[in-house]
Amino acid sequence: MRRSIPTKVTVVAATALLALTACTTDSSIENPPSADAGGEPAATPAGESSDEWFVQEEYDEQFEQRSATFEGDAETPWLQYIDGEMVETAEYTADGPQKVCFSNASINNPWRQTGWITMNEQLKVLQESGVISEMETRDAQADDNTQIADLDYFIAEGNCDAFVISPNSTAALTPAVERACETGKPVVVFDRGVDTDCATTFIHPIGGFAWGIDSANFLVENLEEGNKVVALRILPGVDVLEQRWAAAEKIFEENGIEAVDYFTGADPTEIKKIISDELATGDVHGVWMDAGDGAVAAIEAFEDAGVDYPVMTGEDEMSFLRKWEETGLNGLAPVYSNFQWRTPLLALEKIFAGEEIPAEWVLPQEPITEDQRADFLAANEGMPDGHYAKFGGEDLPGYPEVWQERIIP
Repeated sequence: MRRSIPTKVTVVAATALLALTACTTDSSIENPPSADAGGEPAATPAGESSDEWFVQEEYDEQFEQRSATFEGDAETPWLQYIDGEMVETAEYTADGPQKVCFSNASINNPWRQTGWITMNEQLKVLQESGVISEMETRDAQADDNTQIADLDYFIAEGNCDAFVISPNSTAALTPAVERACETGKPVVVFDRGVDTDCATTFIHPIGGFAWGIDSANFLVENLEEGNKVVALRILPGVDVLEQRWAAAEKIFEENGIEAVDYFTGADPTEIKKIISDELATGDVHGVWMDAGDGAVAAIEAFEDAGVDYPVMTGEDEMSFLRKWEETGLNGLAPVYSNFQWRTPLLALEKIFAGEEIPAEWVLPQEPITEDQRADFLAANEGMPDGHYAKFGGEDLPGYPEVWQERIIP
């Protein structure tokens, strides 16, 4: 893959859609690449407005959902949801085990790897109980065209009793998802969204705006007007990532925080270079990230420069939680609930039983604060650095070994 240098953009700049590349299906995640796109994304020109991704109505809704009451048992957050429109599924009632076809964007970053392990462990439970016969999976490895072809293959094959889809990018996958809906089989979309409401249900945590609100407000509360924040972003074109930055950008502007943002491809070397270059031009008071990949590299850049640690937001990846504790920096771990990888298969269990489910299944999404950090570190002792603290798989059969080994059985 041709590699390019991520483009620096100012706080008033944003991104365009990117077609991501890679191919093959791989059931082993022992030594995965670190970047979601299988490498650095192509440089994005500065000067395009992030207004394309900012929707005031969605921002306001997710702002309120952060304090909403969730239906269901808090001990099983992967089954909780915000009360709203429900979908009748009696037409999909089925006798005997059903075949699921899963079109996955990728498993080439630690967050997706953790979820993929959890999903497979949940699958075992539902196979043993006779709900699912098998789950045929095609992994697009972050390539839109490959995923479109994968979905068309499933549709043409005609052997799917249900579709589960985690889209690679929003606009590009919309027509293929609509074609899956036209088969008359249940379609479950999760993680990232598409520009259609044809799916039986769309499962996701509260969303990117909520992440951006939580993380940017934390930085604003702990910084002063005029302070500088460096924002480290993985890649453009994915709705939840774009919304995280759109919300944060709005809050920084409103509170007089100087912010510059970069695409990094989650490359630790590039992250260190970005921070080092910024420190060479003056003080950096805060670091904002749209995902936790590379958080440790960012912190190490401050150590290498011999300057004070920034106020920082990362994610609930274990590497960040451990470095956060070790350094004592002022931090927050936003969460895009990894336990959501269980929910699509549990939704199908309900669908095959003819039970109603939420049309939009909104899951809890709560950041980990400094007061909570020690508890999550203790609960995940022995897990690798790429593991995510709120993975929600402690009651599944392979716990803890399969998450520690990071290899799909």
